Amino acid sequence: MPILGSIIKSAIEFPSKIPLEKIRRLSPEKQQMATLKKLLREAQYTALGETYEFGNMLRQKDFIQAFRQKVPLHDYNAIHQRWWYRTLNGEAFVSWPGKVKYFALSSGTSEASSKYIPVTADMLRAIKKTSIRQIFSLARYDFPREFYERGILMLGGSTHLQFNGTYYEGDLSGITAGNIPFWFQHFYKPGKRISKERDWTTKLDEIVKNAKNWDIGVIVGVPAWLQILMERIIKHYNVKTIHDVWPNLSIYVHGGVSFAPYAKTFEKLLARPITYIETYLASEGFIAYQSRPNTNAMQLVLDNGLFFEFIPFNDKNFDHEGHFLPDAETLTIDQVEEGKEYALILSSCAGAWRYLIGDTIKFTSKALSEIVITGRTKHFLNLCGEHLSQENMNRAIQLLEEQTNIPVPEFTVAGIKHDSMFAHKWYLGTPSDLSTLDVKAIRDRIDQNLKDLNDDYRVERIAAIREVLVEVLPLQLFYDYMKILGKEGGQHKFPRVIKNEKHLHWEEFLDKNYRNRM
Repeated sequence: MPILGSIIKSAIEFPSKIPLEKIRRLSPEKQQMATLKKLLREAQYTALGETYEFGNMLRQKDFIQAFRQKVPLHDYNAIHQRWWYRTLNGEAFVSWPGKVKYFALSSGTSEASSKYIPVTADMLRAIKKTSIRQIFSLARYDFPREFYERGILMLGGSTHLQFNGTYYEGDLSGITAGNIPFWFQHFYKPGKRISKERDWTTKLDEIVKNAKNWDIGVIVGVPAWLQILMERIIKHYNVKTIHDVWPNLSIYVHGGVSFAPYAKTFEKLLARPITYIETYLASEGFIAYQSRPNTNAMQLVLDNGLFFEFIPFNDKNFDHEGHFLPDAETLTIDQVEEGKEYALILSSCAGAWRYLIGDTIKFTSKALSEIVITGRTKHFLNLCGEHLSQENMNRAIQLLEEQTNIPVPEFTVAGIKHDSMFAHKWYLGTPSDLSTLDVKAIRDRIDQNLKDLNDDYRVERIAAIREVLVEVLPLQLFYDYMKILGKEGGQHKFPRVIKNEKHLHWEEFLDKNYRNRM
């Protein structure tokens, strides 16, 4: 039995052996109260803190209500134009104490092509602290001691950071790489040299070349890119499954996008079932993680540098483009209800204040503060009252895969004009032989699945949504499109709903690179 594995497993299991009655845990509401009070106290002497009188708020009995009344809601454009541009210019004490040294470049799926999200030293400490908590939660999964000796492959963006005079910019994984605990570096793959590689194809080639030399137990990354990597490894070594190369692979840690559309394709790459663990690590902070087995939900991190608010995701609070309205209602953790969809707002130790990060969530357990991600505020369709969420779309595709045994790892949907009314157009990416597929049957399955899942959609299909169109495409086209956008690999995801100019650009790409060549 490996000594190091025994030490790590014992350390991880120790907290789980402490009787629950000896663990003094504040209620979710009190954890959040304490978190906001600490954030306000830390930031009261910043430019933003002085503008909104954080010091005065702290002296009020109901400081949370004062905070919500005084500080406006922000999307990225608003907070950048009012505050964050000053931190990019090197100014200190703008929205958080000190000077911001790092900025994480987001994948830019919303209105900006690239978003610069400040990452402070306090945020890096918070991410590290939550990461360690998640490692300790593995005790609940009862893995053997030998498991803790295996390597962990983290497939992220380049760890190389670009210096721009006053700050470093790059992928969040690159920024956090310098904060990896020393004991973890023994397990970390693909290692520092390969992780710094900027060219995605070269990085994959290097990983494939070294894959046979690594004993990987855990893989971490976005499903689409990990699927591509595993397919390349299997092909390179002429084996049947990834377990022929990594026999001890037991866990896949994923996040950032629903895994449901990828599940069927992943199963074909494995020789046996593995454990799936979801995390919610965004550029804005480590928001939640799956803390126990036998659930698909994640537990919100309520006491580590993040204060949450929740906007009911409905027509009263958002317009048809996904922008929150001026009088949008916000709720705190004690006011939410299970099963309802909310847009997530956060204030953080990185200088985000009442900031809409663009994700929508549902509480599956209010008592445990557990959530699932349901989509994006701008990745939904509501042309005529159908209220079609990303959660509906993911489930419809998952059902299609089960009904037809056709894998559809990638898809996107557009709402378009059709005669005097509307239509939905689906673009499906599959590795299957297109000549063998019955597109009409696929279209009918998707349509019926959505009618079963969403009453509003079923009603609008009677009159307003006159047609459902489906185009089945080679899966590689989705990846090629991401490549020409400069969004290949890392944390980049293909948007599930494509609108306006992006839809036109996607259509032009398909005409040039596929349809006109057929």
